[in-house]
Amino acid sequence: MGGLTLARAVRRAVLLPTMLTFGVIVASGGLLLMIQKGMLAEVDTLSGRSYGARGPAGGGGDDGGDGGPGGRRGVQAAAGIGDKWKWDEDPEYQIIQDIRNRTIQNVCKPKTMPHNIFDLTSPQRRNLLKHILVNDKYRFLYCYVPKVACSNWKRVIKVLSGVLDNVHVQIKMDHKNDLVFLGDLKNSEIKYRLRHYYKFLFVRDPMERLLSAYKNKFGEIEAYQRRYGMEIVRRYRKHVGQSRGDDVTFTEFLQYLVDEDVESMNEHWMPVYNLCQPCAVTYDYIGSYERLQSDAHHVLRSIGAPLHVEFPQRQAWYKPITKETIHYYLCKVPQELLNELLPKYILDFSLYAYPLPNVTSEYCRH
Repeated sequence: MGGLTLARAVRRAVLLPTMLTFGVIVASGGLLLMIQKGMLAEVDTLSGRSYGARGPAGGGGDDGGDGGPGGRRGVQAAAGIGDKWKWDEDPEYQIIQDIRNRTIQNVCKPKTMPHNIFDLTSPQRRNLLKHILVNDKYRFLYCYVPKVACSNWKRVIKVLSGVLDNVHVQIKMDHKNDLVFLGDLKNSEIKYRLRHYYKFLFVRDPMERLLSAYKNKFGEIEAYQRRYGMEIVRRYRKHVGQSRGDDVTFTEFLQYLVDEDVESMNEHWMPVYNLCQPCAVTYDYIGSYERLQSDAHHVLRSIGAPLHVEFPQRQAWYKPITKETIHYYLCKVPQELLNELLPKYILDFSLYAYPLPNVTSEYCRH
């Protein structure tokens, strides 16, 4: 027991300054210097763990609070004895949760930040409401983030709604039909669900998500090659040549993102912050792609889903983005370009505790 206690104490001593570093860097404006020196790339990511409810401290207005199953007590009760979810018996877990919650609360605290969905601009609100899925039977809201297992979550939601018999039905996912979006409802219905329903989303390392979107959309989807690929080629090449938009380089893609307004980006590469607006909506649970199965299991038990409904396993053909893959692509990108890009995604890195990418010359030599 003594060894375990010591290990936890050491871990806590490491975690606190690690997360505080993010706040100091953002506040001091020293982000680019830290990127250039690779000082943030060695931070131990916390995203391999799951995180719990923000509780009443993060909410406010008509769309926050813990009046329904969303508060900490509600999540504990919903999880049930069978899960043995030990909120207060795992100090390490509690510290990670508190640090992350405090980071979100501090970022969202200023009066200039949106504190409910009606503080958002009309385009921001429309974008948010079309990304939040509603299930009235199990009283939950899910903000879907493309390239973070959202297709499988939609499959699960259709099973819970009775549209599909099980998550293994072999059909092409329809991302619109048989799904209810928060934007489909009246304002009074929206307010009620935001206040009383369990709310969750899943996040992923921002650079890994961008690389996944790049490889999928420009390597496999002809519609994206025609629409976005050709636009990128025309913008950033002197001669288009015979390109069909299927040969966009990762550097060209990132340059395109630098030049785009985050509010009008395609959802597959729009920052999670802009998609799900964590200051305007008090999420009860933020799961991690890196711990997808266990975090999804926790959500399903928290909402009271039937025990036979489980989150689908990744398909055998799925090729995950590895550290080696990220290394290969990022080390081909000019440092100056990354310096311009990363501030656009800094909230996704800092709020959800992901380390900034290491692209120092020393790292890229290996």
